[in-house]
Amino acid sequence: MRIVFAGTPEPAVPSLHAVAASGHELVAVVTRNDAPLGRKRVLTPSPVAEAAGQLGIPTIKTDRLDADATERIAALRPDLGVIVAYGGLVREPLLSTPRLGWINLHFSLLPRWRGAAPVQHALIAGDRETGAAVFQLVPALDAGDVFAELRYTVPRGATAGEVLDELADAGAALLTGVLDELAAGTAHAVPQIGEPTLAPKLSLADGALDLRQGAERVLDRFRGTTPEPGAHVMLDGQRLKLHGALRGPDVQLDPGALVFRDGQVLVGTGDGTVALTRVQPAGKGAMAAGDWWRGLRIDKPHVDLPEVTA
Repeated sequence: MRIVFAGTPEPAVPSLHAVAASGHELVAVVTRNDAPLGRKRVLTPSPVAEAAGQLGIPTIKTDRLDADATERIAALRPDLGVIVAYGGLVREPLLSTPRLGWINLHFSLLPRWRGAAPVQHALIAGDRETGAAVFQLVPALDAGDVFAELRYTVPRGATAGEVLDELADAGAALLTGVLDELAAGTAHAVPQIGEPTLAPKLSLADGALDLRQGAERVLDRFRGTTPEPGAHVMLDGQRLKLHGALRGPDVQLDPGALVFRDGQVLVGTGDGTVALTRVQPAGKGAMAAGDWWRGLRIDKPHVDLPEVTA
């Protein structure tokens, strides 16, 4: 088959390599435009654009799959479109441009967690099992019939970044299996079953930890928002980003109270404590929580608790 691949971030790169190494013809890669990164805001190609360049595959850079992008893709006469975390919607007439339409590798067990941030929402919700699915793209969000899926038990303590890395590799193999079945005419898709849940893109505010909640719920949000958009608390009016946290000893501390005890930086929650292992104060690099504590110049430090709205 002649295939067009659309993707942007690092989790899409294993699938790009897998498609390029398959027995099919990868005629072009579609990815978003170079974006400013870092403090100096240097324009930087997406991870998929970099990988496509290394593979020598023609690349179409666009932030919208508009009429111009549709025309350029149609000129390639693709049999199939493959999309993995591109970051934009495929609408008609592009949806029907390839002979076999488009298939999508999505990092959840559909219909649970349809949307842009399925792994993050799964961990925030405390899901202990998630997975990946390859489905037929349709106009409705992540609602098409499913060709194949895999199930994945979330390791205790794993962050969204770690889970996504695992699913990106496993999902690439799942995807190429579906490609071969489509080429052979043996692929079979089944409707999604169950009540859909939504996983919209997260904002910086979604990384704020409410320490009035129980320790496990606090840690679920920490893991689900690490590394992006970044779990954090507010201390003395400044954002303190958390890079490492785990369940602390079952001692009584008021929610938000910070202490250094038995070599650990502990913060109180609604039940028990969370031990901070690595933090990043505003304007500084990440550091061991103990080093940060020794340099802290606040008497009886206490995390600012968000206001309760009616």
